[in-house]
Formats: sequence, C-alpha cells, structure tokens
Amino acid sequence: MRVGSFVLAAQFPGQGQGEALHRAVRTAEVAEEAGLDAVWLAEHHFVPYGTCPSAVTLAALLLGRTRRLRVGTAVSVLPTVHPVALGEQAALLHVTSGGRFSLGVGRGGPWVDLEVFGTGLSAYEHGFPESLDLLMRWLREPSVSASGERFAFREVPVVPRPSEALTETAGPEVVVACTSPASVRLAAERGLPMLLGMHVGDEEKAEMVALWRRCARAAGRPGEEVRDAAHVSAGVCQIADRRADAAEALLKAMPGWFKQGLDAHVTVDDRARRMRDPLAYTELLCGLHPVGDPRLCADRLAATSERTGITRFALLVEGSGDLAATEENVRRLGAEVLPHLG
Repeated sequence: MRVGSFVLAAQFPGQGQGEALHRAVRTAEVAEEAGLDAVWLAEHHFVPYGTCPSAVTLAALLLGRTRRLRVGTAVSVLPTVHPVALGEQAALLHVTSGGRFSLGVGRGGPWVDLEVFGTGLSAYEHGFPESLDLLMRWLREPSVSASGERFAFREVPVVPRPSEALTETAGPEVVVACTSPASVRLAAERGLPMLLGMHVGDEEKAEMVALWRRCARAAGRPGEEVRDAAHVSAGVCQIADRRADAAEALLKAMPGWFKQGLDAHVTVDDRARRMRDPLAYTELLCGLHPVGDPRLCADRLAATSERTGITRFALLVEGSGDLAATEENVRRLGAEVLPHLG
C-alpha cells in the first residue's frame, strides 16, 4: 500500500495566499521526511479554494527539494492548456527527476478559466478525449502531428523524449481524474489508471474500478495491465488521540474554507451551479475517510483497499488550516499509521 498526501494549497479564512503556498511546500517536505510515498498537487484558478494555479510548476519545485518522493499533479486541467505544452513539461520533469513525476489530468469544470485562457466551453464539454490522446501520443512517440478538430499541425519532433530518461519506464505515469461512467470508460480504453475523488465512498469507488476493468477488457487492453492498474483514491486524513478531537479540528476549519472557496467559482456562461453545503460536506468527509486515532485511520485505509482493490492513496492532511498542526498530522501519519499498513 502506498500512501501520499493530497495538497490543495487551501487558503483558509483570514490567511494570505503566500501562507497557503508555504504550507503546501512544507507539507511536501515533511511528507518525504515522514516516509510517505507521494505528494499530489491540485490546480485551481482565481479562487481561494486552492492557490496553486499550475500544479506542474509547483511539482518542479518540489521535485528539486526532495530526493525520494514521487510528485504528481491532481490534476493538471487539460481543457485550459495545449496538450503539447503540458506534454513537454511532463517529459522534462520525468527526465530530470529520474522518473519521480506523475501527471494527473482532468476536465476541470465549466469555469471562467475557459474564457480567460481562450479555450472556450467546448474544450470542457467535447474536447477532452482529443486533448488526452494528443498528450499521450506526445509522451509515447518520437514525433507527432495532429489533424483533429481542435489541434492541427505538421509533424514535429518530441524534445525532450521521455524515453531518454535513465529509468525503467518509457515515460511519465499518466492518471485520469474520473467522476462519471463516461470518464471511467475513457481512461479504461486507454489503459490509464484513475484518480477517484474524496467525495465518494468505498462502494462507489469499487463500482468505478469494476467498470474500469470491464471497459479495459472490452477495449482489448492486456490482462496484466488490467490486473495491475494502480488507481489512486483521494481522501481526508486527520489524526488525533481521540476520533472526536480529529473530527473537531476539521469541523472548525474546513466549512469556512469550503464556503469561501466554493462560493468564488464563476461559470464561463453564467449558468447557476449548486455548491455543497460546507458543514454537511465536512461531516461527510469525516465519515468516509481516516479521521480519528492512528489505529482507526489504519483500519479505514485497509478497509478501503480491501473493498475497492485500490492500493494508492492521496490524503488531504491540511484540513486544520494550521501549518504546525498539518506538519504534526503528516508526521503522525508516517510514524503511527503507515507501520500498521505493511
């Protein structure tokens, strides 16, 4: 089982953006010290929900500051960027880090980001498969051309080629954020593992893994690839000596962050979007994920793995909003939870 941290660089009420980013960097540094497997970095634009606008840029910084830790994006929002530009960045990080970079990609939402970056609503609604396929060709082939609806260009060489890395893998791992049967099928047909969100529980995640396997087999993916797909489960982790204390730490801080952050989202076409109730959502997360004493947290992670078949976790550890508390949370995760997981 491989356990990592999920870093949103969340800006809690009363905090500055620099404070949120400093906590994000320290979380990753402490994660390596504590023996965690990875750190996964979120990406958001124009909202305090997350103050990192470029997960791949922050990943570059953290790869330079660490020596063992795997660093991944969770996720780079593909509809707002050119897939070749993102592919070049991913290849660069794969080669220079010795294969420690994972590229997580997703559709994002129908936000004003699409207007600002000039890609338009269609990139979100219809363009994701084309962008993903172009990205994957860039990471797997020596030269690439395109003649699709959104992207058309003459053949150009891939520089740097991911295969030039001094690693056993030909290119960076690519993970796809999946929130619907359509996105599960999309990932499965390409043999790409899923990143499953923290808003769903074990039963739904198990169903998505089963659907992925069925779709991958139907698409003719190799049996070994289907069996060994390393999906990632996102969740929340807060450790205290008593479960009530762990839940209280999150219930005090996270609803204010959710309200401030989610309310700031603006749709590109001004459509109304119904956001989750902040308190109810925090209570839901406390019930779904490892929130409590170390033994409870270990048991919950083991139970999720047994029910879903997922062996990789990306856990939000900054839910208290406090830097010192976050560092302690990460250290306890490494020292008091991981040993129970084998």
